[in-house]
Amino acid sequence: MLLTSILSCQDKQTIIKKTLKKVEAPSVTKKEETFKKTPIDKPILSQQNVVSFFTNYGKKHPQTKVTISTRLGDIYIQLYKETPLHRANFLFLINQGYFNTTCFHRVVKGFIIQAGQSDNPKTNVLRKKIGWYRIPPEFVSKYKHNKGALSAARRWNENPKKLSDAFEFFIVHNSKGLHHLDGEHTVFGKVTKGLDVVDKIAKEAIDKGEWPLNDIYLSAHIN
Repeated sequence: MLLTSILSCQDKQTIIKKTLKKVEAPSVTKKEETFKKTPIDKPILSQQNVVSFFTNYGKKHPQTKVTISTRLGDIYIQLYKETPLHRANFLFLINQGYFNTTCFHRVVKGFIIQAGQSDNPKTNVLRKKIGWYRIPPEFVSKYKHNKGALSAARRWNENPKKLSDAFEFFIVHNSKGLHHLDGEHTVFGKVTKGLDVVDKIAKEAIDKGEWPLNDIYLSAHIN
């Protein structure tokens, strides 16, 4: 399977044209590797404490309903209790204001819309503050990659444990689902209202790097 990482929003008309490859699965930006090597002053999270942190955080934050707002409308999300680490991570990032600095940076009609990255300097500042970590997979057989499924992006190469990226997520747009991703990416929620907004985002004009020509920034809050 031919895979590639997603580039940043910066210089998307020039950098991407030089490095573009066709991808068949959600992947994460190479900024992750740069970020991993960047000196960080006492981040909140690391790979060593991710499970214990989100186990405790999830107990203190039992919410399961989230709204993602964009210039094209609102998307209402139901988070699954059966994926506690992913649910807690999503809530934590919302409470940190992380997603409010990001955009839908990859749009593929009939496939996915993906968010959680941007070239806003605040995004990188928050990543450094929060820390570098990945989340253990939480595959639940009854939760499939149907249209409207909320799932975690991840790296496919050098990731035998299928650990999820902490910061990037995608929503399935394919009407028949993307069931080749079942058991590969963790589905941790679904769209309960606003699939029409997902459709609108998927129809946005994009460049050759699958980036929307007009940025689709988002904000997220817990209901």
